[in-house]
Amino acid sequence: MRNIFKFLTKNSFIFLFLLLEFFAFWMLIANNNYQNSTFFNSSNFFVGNMFSTIQNINDYFNLKQVNKELAEQNAKLQSNNIASFTKVYGRIIEINDTVYHQNYRYSAAKVVNNSTNKRQNYITIDKGEINGIEAEMGVICANGVVGIVKNVSKNFGSVMSVLHDKYKLSAKIKKSGYFGSLVWEGNNYREAQLKDIPNHVKLVIGDTVVTTGFSTIFPENILIGWVKEFDLPEGNNFYNITIEFAVDYKKLSHVYVVRSLMKEEQLKLEAESQQEVTE
Repeated sequence: MRNIFKFLTKNSFIFLFLLLEFFAFWMLIANNNYQNSTFFNSSNFFVGNMFSTIQNINDYFNLKQVNKELAEQNAKLQSNNIASFTKVYGRIIEINDTVYHQNYRYSAAKVVNNSTNKRQNYITIDKGEINGIEAEMGVICANGVVGIVKNVSKNFGSVMSVLHDKYKLSAKIKKSGYFGSLVWEGNNYREAQLKDIPNHVKLVIGDTVVTTGFSTIFPENILIGWVKEFDLPEGNNFYNITIEFAVDYKKLSHVYVVRSLMKEEQLKLEAESQQEVTE
């Protein structure tokens, strides 16, 4: 306390000068309309900018919550999309009304771990058993196909990425409908190879490649990518086709887990049919 008094006493003339300066400044503003308006306009501009900056900072730190809410809303919209429904048919003729069966339901999830530089890449999401996530569910994002759920714990799910050298995805050329298998050969994380497209199919650079919908994992026509280049080796019946992925897997943040609501029915029927063939 003694040191504070010594400091104030030692610098009393400086404080007195500052006080008089402030008083003179106040008198100048109070008694002159021009200076008064200029000062308050400048003050309002400064305060406005300060509050705008504070709001921008708050908005930035709220982006995480905003992104989460948007992802959940998009999942609901995907589930309600007409592509996730199948029209109900009667015994002989189609029922001409708006009744549909829902085929797919989507759950939003956040990517908490990801790899792209290995030959067998996996993604970890923040949803697991308690969220209804199960193995063999498809995973997509806003731009296209991501992978398939392989293992789940109580709170997390492990997804086999499309960037996995043992993963094959049923894919087709959207324009022609011809389908084959999409495989990633472990080289460029932005490219994959589409196999088994016959040589009589007309291909064009930029052709869209989408899912076939043949499995119970992905709906039909989910975007995979575009034809980047192709060639036909001499004497070969199938093209060599390189696909450019629509998804940049290094930038994955939010994804959607796809639940097929008719999976068990379809698999049961296919198993019964296969059993009849083998008997």
